[in-house]
Amino acid sequence: MELARPRRVHLMDELRGVLIIGVVLYHLLYDLAVLFPVGIPWMFSSWMNGARNVCTGTLIAISGISCHYTRSNLRRGLRTFGLGMLLTVVTALFMPSQLIIFGILHFFGAMMLLYALLQPLLEKIPAMAGIIGCVLLFLLTWTVFSGFIRLPGMTVYLPDFLYNKPLLFPLGFACQGIASADYYPLMPWGFLFLAGSFFGRYVRGDRLPEFCYRSHLPRLAWVGSHTMAIYLIHQPVIYGLLTLIFH
Repeated sequence: MELARPRRVHLMDELRGVLIIGVVLYHLLYDLAVLFPVGIPWMFSSWMNGARNVCTGTLIAISGISCHYTRSNLRRGLRTFGLGMLLTVVTALFMPSQLIIFGILHFFGAMMLLYALLQPLLEKIPAMAGIIGCVLLFLLTWTVFSGFIRLPGMTVYLPDFLYNKPLLFPLGFACQGIASADYYPLMPWGFLFLAGSFFGRYVRGDRLPEFCYRSHLPRLAWVGSHTMAIYLIHQPVIYGLLTLIFH
């Protein structure tokens, strides 16, 4: 049975703190490499892209876990998606070269709304089966944007009619003429979010090791509990400071 008042998972807050600091550093390097005259040849290397995906993927899984700690995923999703749309408007007006059409905030908002709508159905699926199934679907749909999926021993090319449709761009299907500076489509990342939501049953049920629920680094946990605010303000602050330095 789920706990009426689950204990706070301090380790999760601390991990979020580490990850949001990583996001800030990544965007600092990105701005230096793309928007300002500083050469960083390894910025878009395969290992850097891999590190970015691991960090973002962990944040996505944690967000899925957090579905069990909010009073209303519907309200949370509407608020987050609204912030994503605000970011779209701001980038369109002030930084059109860095336009964000379906970024991480849009993704989080959409998945929170989907979870709220599908929660009665998802609760019928055993937690471990849900975790394994979602991880497999995440791996299976990793290459959807490129037009195919890989099965054991074979490659399956997806139908052309799924592509070059603007409405399907958020799902993960490429569309010529549409690009997003920050892009996290529902496939494959949505399955990682759902895997986190299934794992969240164990977390809320007080079934993790005891050290996960203890406080280790309160200041880092404070940073982790304010990830949304930090995410919203860090880019304007970084861009403003770099503009003062270089111009």
